[in-house]
Amino acid sequence: MTPEELATLTLLRRARDMIDRDYAQPLDVPAIAARAFMSPAHFSRKFRAAYGETPYNYLMTRRIERAAALLRSGMSVTDSCMAVGATSLGSFSSRFTEIMGETPSAYRSREHSAIEAMPACFARFATRPMRRFRRRKRRRPR
Repeated sequence: MTPEELATLTLLRRARDMIDRDYAQPLDVPAIAARAFMSPAHFSRKFRAAYGETPYNYLMTRRIERAAALLRSGMSVTDSCMAVGATSLGSFSSRFTEIMGETPSAYRSREHSAIEAMPACFARFATRPMRRFRRRKRRRPR
């Protein structure tokens, strides 16, 4: 790797660390890109190339991951939605369902005692959200 590529990766990691730390704050791609000293479009391209997903998707996955932990601890869906920085309960619920495969209320009511019995390092791996990609069919013009 060239020194420029290493410098870019360092800046991207700084931005990713900011997302991990400040996920509950009102973040958007321009604010995160400013942390990496890049334009929003350039930052999005570089971030996706480095981490395999867009900065916004990474932010939402982190928020859903934290919300799932709050739901497992017994917090209500609305309170966990607001605690992780989501502004709309409807979009939070649909994104949660997209990423976790079930609604937040169904996730909250499910038994989680097996996760509580695991060591923390295993529990983090077992509960990490996995994005489920759906391909939309394109409509052909008539």
